[in-house]
Amino acid sequence: MRKILALLMGSWIVATLCQAKSELFMLPYEQDKAFKSLRDSLKHAQKSIDIAIYSFTNRELAKALRDSAKRGVKIHIIFDESSKNDARSMIGYLEKYNNITTCLLKGEKSPNGNYYGIMHQKLAIIDKRLLYIGSANWSKNAFENSYETLFYDDDSYLVAKASRYYAEMFKLCRPF
Repeated sequence: MRKILALLMGSWIVATLCQAKSELFMLPYEQDKAFKSLRDSLKHAQKSIDIAIYSFTNRELAKALRDSAKRGVKIHIIFDESSKNDARSMIGYLEKYNNITTCLLKGEKSPNGNYYGIMHQKLAIIDKRLLYIGSANWSKNAFENSYETLFYDDDSYLVAKASRYYAEMFKLCRPF
């Protein structure tokens, strides 16, 4: 009986691992695949998109978000505080659309009180079931010219952990 149970358990684990959807893109070598994956996931979201992004200047990704918002997808975007002064940032373009909420977040105050950190995340949670995270800002330069990574995964543990982290950041950010 134990052998059968162990065999069934092993088969279940292998089946579960084979069903997991994840991919690691190495930029700039896999720029087309990485960009298409992110853009298409944003375009095909059904209910929600939560984003924390340090620098967001890519118009094509912004248009994908706009189109999803027009379909009723609820979108929340946390930008670094520095975005408010960046004329190239998509914050001003996106914040005017229904179903898109934008806000600004700066890092924690230094122990000596002389400066603040930054909100340097590059993460997206789509429909509470798919996580994108990596080093790449959402800019043409990051995808085409820079050595960056972009990883996505649908592992429920990772998505839930990132969602809790995002919720904590969102509570601290202020409207644009």
